[in-house]
Amino acid sequence: MNKLLVFYGSYRADRMGIRLAHYMVRRFSERGSDVELIDAQAVGLPMLDRMYKEYAPGKAPPAMEALARKIVAAEAFLFVAGEYNWGMQPGLKNLTDHFREEWFWRPAALATYSAGRLAGARASYAWHPTLAEMGMVAVPSTIGVGQVSAALDVEGLPTGSGGEALDKAFDKFAAVLDWWADAAVEQTARKGPPY
Repeated sequence: MNKLLVFYGSYRADRMGIRLAHYMVRRFSERGSDVELIDAQAVGLPMLDRMYKEYAPGKAPPAMEALARKIVAAEAFLFVAGEYNWGMQPGLKNLTDHFREEWFWRPAALATYSAGRLAGARASYAWHPTLAEMGMVAVPSTIGVGQVSAALDVEGLPTGSGGEALDKAFDKFAAVLDWWADAAVEQTARKGPPY
């Protein structure tokens, strides 16, 4: 059982991507993962002024301190990322930027979405080098959901052909992330990170 954090970052009033976040939490839970949704809006970190590491020990805001502990304890990450103007979702990017070393040496997967037909592909292209720069291994398998409001209902259950395609792609996607999480856990136990 891997400890998986699922990150979601929309602040919009009518958030459609939350459906994909709930879908991912449910499906990974069914596979036996210890999974938790981290909703940037609910965490409520301010626009980045100081990173977690820039606070003296015990002086970071409580929400930041709690999230840092969860990130350090996780074995894998999943970013449910919407595409905004061909790029990253600002709420999700802001949340991730508060941390640095806390992310190191674990795999991260991307599940992207958009209201249109390209399924957040351009957000995926933007996130891959960012995750690598932050010390994570971005796994090669990704999921993209176009027309997200038609592919998932308000409970995050699949609907129509888009939902069917998502269900079909999920098992391979999840297996790849699980493999990388297991590999990171085993390597850390065997040798430990080089720094």
